[in-house]
Amino acid sequence: MTQRDPNATSPQEDKKDGIGRALGLGLITGAADDDCSAIGTYASAGARFGPDLLWTAPVTLPMMYTVVYLSSKLGQVSGRGLFHAIKDFYPRWLLWAVLVGVLIGNTIEAAADLGGMAASINIFLPVPIPLIVIVVAAAIFALQLWGSYTLIRNIFRWLALALLAYVGSAIMAKPDAAAVLWGTLVPKIEFSREFLSILVAIIGTTLSAYLYTWQSNEEVEEEIAEGRTTLKERKGATDGELRRSRRDILIGMIFSNLIMYFIILSTGSTLYEAGEHDVETAAQAAEALKPLAGGAAGVLFAAGVIGVGFLAVPVMTTGAAYDLAQAVGWKHSLHAKPREAPKFYIAIGAFTLIAVGLNFLGFNPIKALVWSGIVQGFSTPPLLLLIMLMTNNPRIMGDKVNSRTTNALGWATTIAIFSASLGLVATWFI
Repeated sequence: MTQRDPNATSPQEDKKDGIGRALGLGLITGAADDDCSAIGTYASAGARFGPDLLWTAPVTLPMMYTVVYLSSKLGQVSGRGLFHAIKDFYPRWLLWAVLVGVLIGNTIEAAADLGGMAASINIFLPVPIPLIVIVVAAAIFALQLWGSYTLIRNIFRWLALALLAYVGSAIMAKPDAAAVLWGTLVPKIEFSREFLSILVAIIGTTLSAYLYTWQSNEEVEEEIAEGRTTLKERKGATDGELRRSRRDILIGMIFSNLIMYFIILSTGSTLYEAGEHDVETAAQAAEALKPLAGGAAGVLFAAGVIGVGFLAVPVMTTGAAYDLAQAVGWKHSLHAKPREAPKFYIAIGAFTLIAVGLNFLGFNPIKALVWSGIVQGFSTPPLLLLIMLMTNNPRIMGDKVNSRTTNALGWATTIAIFSASLGLVATWFI
């Protein structure tokens, strides 16, 4: 099989041009973006600042779409995962500098997500939280170890629907319409350390580095599923494939963004109004919603954390294993059996084990979730800069380099996230 004609289309592609693809990879990535870390960050933002931060949802939507689409395009056109492309086209020192930051961010966030899930499960099942962490991590690793890529992808699609719980939770909170409209349409910014910290955490968790690597690797896995197992076979993408990716990712990012909006709305309309501005645990966030918005609202909030956690944790641990395997040249694919790619699966197990171990250090789950968002906020800018450079490089992308509109959105996003991170650093010295 030879490299595909980038301008060709086929009847098979036309058949795939339907709702199935639109509810596919982009939805999984969008749902994974609303992981337990994001939920903790958004819940804390709503509890502390009420509806004043609702504007961050529509503002971050074009940023989310742009960076995930660029990652998708890189995977499709180059036939490589993100770190495979960095390894092939950039110096080793740069590869390892970026890799270390991403691995740390993924592992910390996976650990925080496991803690958040365990605290939420503890609401329904009163057993020790450390035991829940171990059982949940073992169940997730078993799925990664013995489940096929197709099975995992299909399970992830259904788990994404757990996030709809936050829509119900927000509606039951009966928010004030005028305050919601004002908070959505009129951006409010405070130049304080607390405000900038939560803003960087929102941007960091919304544009987390694991999204970029996961999306590019998903595209490669889809190519392998279609029989294109070598790099030469995967290189190139048709205009139809890129068009479907744009639609797929737009649907996924809108879904993710709406969930972000409703999480901020639910806690902003209840905890903030009740004067409970400091969310300490996932259990507290869920329990506090019960008397204010009804018992069902609290249950829905906790159920959302649990459901999306089972999606997000394997995305992070597998994503970290992908990145490491690509950097050192190990065979890596969820299509491969453990005996065919032993180092890849050992890496998944190692990252999962480290994430479990971090939960025995006694950190507060919700605060860890917010801090993991801040860590992602600092690790994301350099990686995003590299993505912009790679998707504008004809050696990598051929004639599929970015358009002027895509570049405008991409560079604006890069500048925005650099600025937010620098603004937070500035508050530490002023």
